[in-house]
Amino acid sequence: MASTSPHSQDASSDDLASREDPYHVTQASRIYFLPNLMTAGNLFCGFMAVINCIQARLAETAFDHIYLGNTAPEHYRTAVYFILGAAAFDTLDGRLARMGGRESLFGAEFDSLADVISFGIAPALMMFFFILSPSQGVVWFRNIGWFVGFIYLLCAAMRLARFNVITNPLLKRSHKDSSKDFVGLPVPAAAGTVASVVLFLLHLAEADKSLNRWALGLPPLMLLVAFLMMSTVRYPSGKTIDLQTKTRFRTFIIALSIIGLLILYKEIGLLVICLGYIFFGLFRQFRHKRLAGKSTTSENSL
Repeated sequence: MASTSPHSQDASSDDLASREDPYHVTQASRIYFLPNLMTAGNLFCGFMAVINCIQARLAETAFDHIYLGNTAPEHYRTAVYFILGAAAFDTLDGRLARMGGRESLFGAEFDSLADVISFGIAPALMMFFFILSPSQGVVWFRNIGWFVGFIYLLCAAMRLARFNVITNPLLKRSHKDSSKDFVGLPVPAAAGTVASVVLFLLHLAEADKSLNRWALGLPPLMLLVAFLMMSTVRYPSGKTIDLQTKTRFRTFIIALSIIGLLILYKEIGLLVICLGYIFFGLFRQFRHKRLAGKSTTSENSL
């Protein structure tokens, strides 16, 4: 019978210890193929979204309003789909890492850097160029539009930095902090909201060009989204939903109906889902504070 040498036993025990310690140099810098491949896909989609936003602007300023064979709305629509694709990749990388037990500090930092491009810079550029288009250009916005985009980008970057801090393996958490909810609006949801609004406005503009002026509602929406990203409003994460999750038949039918409507009426359905998610968190926060206030009042009256 072959025997295992002490040297190989020590090597395997050292490897096991490095996997258990998230702050071991080897474990922290591990690059797991599938999760990081999804993060690379996220980064690629964000990069392509930025390129399409620039191409849309070039199409708007071109003599025939066409650049590389596409009009500005077509470039913006492609940018929206790339942002949504980045959100899909961002969901997959985290799930694959958790399912395979292949989470590392390198993966978390790589994911955040990709998110800054896909969900920070790309939506900010989309909003800025979309408002500056000749069809709804407003002179005063050219002086402050860059600032609105920067505030959104700043809050997105700070939201990602805060997320990395509060999910640090060595951070001591209270029972309240152990919740699966997101603290503040997640960055992919914020970018998805901006993208869904742009997609909806493009859909409206196809029927009535005068509706382009509704695009001026984007800057206030981005400021609201920026505030929510840095707020303490809690949003459901969906991390508990996996292949083993059970549900009732009625809930299953409702979910299928929502998916079907989203496919048929994607411009409206996507906007409703994104805005519904935003205001669900606000409503739940308001409701919790109201119930907490009532309980405090009743205790003081006793």
